[in-house]
Amino acid sequence: MILVDVTRQLSPTARSTIRRGSARARTERSDLHAVLDAGLICHLGLVVDGSPRVLPTGYGRRGDTLYVHGSTGARSLREAAAGAEVCVTVTHLDGIVYARSLFHHSVNYRSAVIHGRARGVVDADEKREALRVITEQLAPGSWAHARLPTRRELAATAVLALDLAEAAVKIRTGGPNDDAEDVAAGTAWSGVLPLERRWGTPQPAPDLPPDVEVPAHVRDRRWPA
Repeated sequence: MILVDVTRQLSPTARSTIRRGSARARTERSDLHAVLDAGLICHLGLVVDGSPRVLPTGYGRRGDTLYVHGSTGARSLREAAAGAEVCVTVTHLDGIVYARSLFHHSVNYRSAVIHGRARGVVDADEKREALRVITEQLAPGSWAHARLPTRRELAATAVLALDLAEAAVKIRTGGPNDDAEDVAAGTAWSGVLPLERRWGTPQPAPDLPPDVEVPAHVRDRRWPA
């Protein structure tokens, strides 16, 4: 059994130990939290009937528990809730690294990979709180602004909880790692093209009355929130 200790570093296991590009590994639990908190979509992977499946879905973090949600009709979620091994990934692309050689082209990124066995959330209070966490991850401010889920809607929604006990974090920053002979040759541009993210102008629904203003939590939203 892997125990979670939020006051210490990540404890690598055979599955979570980073061997390729180990210099880019991050061992602080705060780095894991930062990568997860900056994201909007995760990818949940598992094996169903001997075939791998990957499900993109919304998620949210509360402490050292990751919540993901989907339809109760989704077999992947039912299998995960029944105790199947799962793997969840979150990745941010921060820039394209242009090197003097194609071999050394790269990307700047932040990524997290989490292994474990999820559990289906059945307690009504925890399920509602998990959905609040997921909502606030994707659309901060909406839980207090929009209509809350009905019993029927809650019954149609599956929620999984995954402990952040077995995880790996990998981050690349900085410029290209050019070979000395390529630098000396001086035949190509070298550097980083950063990727910037921003929210666009809110677009009201066609049936929204014109006197309904855009709420502050939508109008004033800034990335990554």
